[in-house]
Amino acid sequence: MMGASREALDAARERLDALVDNTAVDAVALAADLAAVTALLDRETSLRRVLTDPAQPGEGKADLVGRLLGGQVGGEAVDLVSGMVRSRWSASRDLVDAVEGLADTADLIAAERDGSLDAVEDELFRFGRIIATAPQLRAALSGRDDSAAGGIAKAALIRDLLGGRARPVTERLVIRLVERPRGRSLEAGLEALSVLAAARRERSVAVVTSAVPLDDRQRQRLGDALARLYGRQIQLNLDVDPAVLGGISVRIGDEVIHGTVADRLDEVNRRMAG
Repeated sequence: MMGASREALDAARERLDALVDNTAVDAVALAADLAAVTALLDRETSLRRVLTDPAQPGEGKADLVGRLLGGQVGGEAVDLVSGMVRSRWSASRDLVDAVEGLADTADLIAAERDGSLDAVEDELFRFGRIIATAPQLRAALSGRDDSAAGGIAKAALIRDLLGGRARPVTERLVIRLVERPRGRSLEAGLEALSVLAAARRERSVAVVTSAVPLDDRQRQRLGDALARLYGRQIQLNLDVDPAVLGGISVRIGDEVIHGTVADRLDEVNRRMAG
């Protein structure tokens, strides 16, 4: 998001944080309500255009939200979305993305409350690794069937895969992703969820690939070194790939730090060829 949409999203996140500071608010129910609003806005193109039209007064758009959603979702969700439509958005799709992001964040807040956020982060990452190495499973979950029946089938498959093996929050997040990918690949959606989970701890996510598993001391040293380098806490998501031949490779967002034997061999070969 850029410009006005970024500012509107930041304001919406602040309102969500203020709202869920009240422990009486059911974060899981709020997440479900916001997910329902996401589905509505994604489906109704004309509605989201009206709600993001800068020529329309903000209070009028907020009143429309109240009339449409009142009695359909909880009051907290109505208030959040009403505040969002009072803001300016650079593109109508940005509003849908923002509501979806708040839904995911509300579920992660629920995990934070019950002390399972770190486990959810790890489960999302591990499921992403499984998807990356199982093309048939990825194809089944990423099929082009966007019908209601197709979404139900994908959700059932996720329940079979994760039921009893992952936290309920993880299962809900992944089910929403496969039911409504909204143009994203499954891998990209899972990575975005991992980043969002890390943001709850105000830290970035580093995908660390090594030839052999890192022990606790190595993980601590690497985490400390990256924290010093980036000036913030770094969540390490660890993967093992014998192809790196030794050393490690670290990816943080679009930046990759190479430190593997394979990379050094490639560099030697390039120099010899030159």
